[in-house]
Amino acid sequence: MTKKPFITLEQVQEIVKKYPTPFHIYDEKGFVDNAKKVYEAFSWNKGFREYFAVKATPNPFIIKKLAEVGCGVDCSSYTELMIADKLGLRNDEIMFSSNETPEGEFAYCNSLGGIINLDDITMIDFMEKECGIPETVSCRFNPGGVFEVCNGIMDNPGESKYGMTLDQITEAFKILKAKGVKNFGIHAFLASNTVTNEYYPMLAKTIFELAVTLKKETGANIKFINLSGGVGIPYKPDQKPNDIMAIGEGVRKVYEEILTPEGMDDVAIYTEMGRFMMGPYGALVTKAIHEKHIYKEYIGVDACAANLMRPAMYGAYHHVTVLGKEDAPCDHVYDVVGSLCENNDKFAVDRKLPKIDMGDYIYIHDTGAHGFAMGYNYNGRLRSAELLLKEDGSVEMIRRAETPKDYFATFDFCDIMK
Repeated sequence: MTKKPFITLEQVQEIVKKYPTPFHIYDEKGFVDNAKKVYEAFSWNKGFREYFAVKATPNPFIIKKLAEVGCGVDCSSYTELMIADKLGLRNDEIMFSSNETPEGEFAYCNSLGGIINLDDITMIDFMEKECGIPETVSCRFNPGGVFEVCNGIMDNPGESKYGMTLDQITEAFKILKAKGVKNFGIHAFLASNTVTNEYYPMLAKTIFELAVTLKKETGANIKFINLSGGVGIPYKPDQKPNDIMAIGEGVRKVYEEILTPEGMDDVAIYTEMGRFMMGPYGALVTKAIHEKHIYKEYIGVDACAANLMRPAMYGAYHHVTVLGKEDAPCDHVYDVVGSLCENNDKFAVDRKLPKIDMGDYIYIHDTGAHGFAMGYNYNGRLRSAELLLKEDGSVEMIRRAETPKDYFATFDFCDIMK
C-alpha cells in the first residue's frame, strides 16, 4: 500500500524555480474541505465549534482560512494569542488552554474576551489576581488511570501533567460559582493521535457523565463540553483513516443517551483538533543531495530535523515518496537523513524505496500538523519557507525561509555579530 502526494514532480519542478527546497507546502482545498466535513459531522449540535489547535500549525494564513469556515482557535501561549488578536478573533472564538501559565497571559486572553480553560484548581487565585473572574470559565479534567478502547490501552492519563482530579474539578466549580462564574465548560484530553472511531464517543461518555454529576452537585450552568483533540491520522499507508462522520454520529448517540434525559440538550460540543484538521494536508519537500555507502545505504537530503522533528524526537513514521518514481519498484533500502550532528536526524530508517538519484525530489507526507511548528535552530540550521497550494493550482508563499540575519537577530543589542 502507498500514499498519494497532493503535488506532482512537474509541479515541484516549477515551484523550485522560485522557492528552493526544502519547504513545507499545504493543500488549501484539502484542509478547507476537511474542515467543512468536520462541521457537517457535528451539525446535529447547534452550538458546535472547532477550535483549531494553533500549536499544530501556527501560520496566520492557514488560521485565517480555517476561520472563514467557522473555526475558532485554541491557544496555549501569549504569542499564539497574538495571532488570534492580529486576525481579529474575539470572545468565544478564542479558547485559551495553557498550563503552568506565565504572568500576563490570562490578562491578555481576558482582554480579547477569550475563554480561559483552567488546567488546575490552584490557577483560580492566579487568574483572579490577573484579570478577575470572567463570566465563563472552563476547567480541565483528568480521570487518572489508563484509557482503553476495545483494541487495547490508548493512553495513560494518570501519567499526564494536565487537568484536575474529580474532587478538584468539583471543588473548582463550587469556588468559581461562588465567585460569580455564570457559565461553565468542561475539557478533557485522554489520548493522543488515536486512529479509531471509538475514541471520541468513549471520551464523550466520560465527560458527559461528569457533566451530569457536576450539575447535580454544584448547580453549575454547563454551557459547553470540549472534547479537545486526540483524533489522529494514518501516518502509515496500511492504517485505516478515521471516519469523522461516524465519529460525529457516535458522539450524538452518547449525547442523547446521557445529556438529553437530564435536560442538558442545549450543551454545545467543542473540539480542538490540530492533527486531524491539517496533518494530511501538508508535506515537506526536500532534495537528495548526497549518498553514502558504508554499513548501510544513506541518502542525504537538504532538509533536517530542524524542518521536521517528529522522527528524531519520537521515532515517528512519516511516509516517503520519491516524486516521479511513484510506480517504480521499491527494491532499495535506505536511511534518509539530514545534516544535523545528531544520529537521530533521520526521516526514514531501513525504508524500502525506489533507487534514489542525486537531485531527486523527496516528498515527506503528513507534515501539516506538528511539522514546521516544532522546528528549531540547532547547529544553526534555518527553518524553511511555508507555501500554500491554492485551490486554483497557484502557489503562494505564506512564510519566507529564515536567513542568518534572523538567526542572529537576538544579538541586535550589541555589535558582536555586526
